[in-house]
Amino acid sequence: MDSPTVADLSEDELIASFVPLLPRGRHTLVPTGDDAAVVAAPDGRFCVSTDVLVQDRHFRLEWGDGADVGWRAAAQNLSDIAAMGAEPTSMVVSLVLPPTTPVAWVHDLSRGLAELCGPLGVGVDGGDLSAGTQVVVAVTVHGDLGGRAPVLRSGARAGDVVAHAGVLGHAAAGMALLASGRRGGADEGLVAAFLRPRPALAAGPAAAGAGATAMMDVSDGLLRDASRLARSSGVVIDLEPLERSVPGDLAGLRDAAARMETDPAAWALTGGEDHGMLATFPAGAALPEGFRPLGTVRAPDAGHPAGTVLVDGVPPAVTSLGWDHFRR
Repeated sequence: MDSPTVADLSEDELIASFVPLLPRGRHTLVPTGDDAAVVAAPDGRFCVSTDVLVQDRHFRLEWGDGADVGWRAAAQNLSDIAAMGAEPTSMVVSLVLPPTTPVAWVHDLSRGLAELCGPLGVGVDGGDLSAGTQVVVAVTVHGDLGGRAPVLRSGARAGDVVAHAGVLGHAAAGMALLASGRRGGADEGLVAAFLRPRPALAAGPAAAGAGATAMMDVSDGLLRDASRLARSSGVVIDLEPLERSVPGDLAGLRDAAARMETDPAAWALTGGEDHGMLATFPAGAALPEGFRPLGTVRAPDAGHPAGTVLVDGVPPAVTSLGWDHFRR
């Protein structure tokens, strides 16, 4: 017997089949099932962010299963909350599904959301369903600042240290391997970095507590996101050569890069979706656990306007700063 598709169930039947798989959060007062959920906001403020994954734009069904897509959708949104120095509390998820989508795929997506959110106490507290021609997963996530001031992109000052928590370039390598069809057994760690990124969630609140002056997550590539932070702060960021600052990250990329005839540093500089934390700290400050220094913040000058990112004092030799949704 063929596996049922979403067209074989009513909307109510489909919802009833996957809602029990979703986690209830530690701040959830009224879970999914009513017109709206009710979530506690102990701080009196809440952070909110939203993101979307589109089939054949951000993922391909043949690259993994529904659980991988659910995990990845959760990870990229949780990371945005952590980048404000907050702890995630709750999310809502809207799905667009072709009628031919197997019900089992939707269940797997729910399990992927739960695998990442459940241990964190983050509730999946509702959302919406619609039919369409391709799978779209839209997530809105909320977070609690715990009494801390939010860490913005605009606070970096000349003399600050630029630091990063997480890995660089591994998700980009994994995506390139999947797209090429040339992955091998030694590449599974890189493929997993793309399908199931592990954002540096604890690093966000830790950086806020340690006095980070500015912060954001790296989702579109180190160069592009560093440029955004520098532009918001009115400064220049000068990165050290990656061979000095993140030699371990490059070492993990070299074998795959050689087979793909790619420079591993290009993946590390322009590849996004590892969802590490990029932050700036006052000179001399002790960096929280997991952060390693990448460079320094400089004042703009006649040759280097605000928003410029340099590598060892000169513009990087790359053709693209990183991911751009409308130029791929």
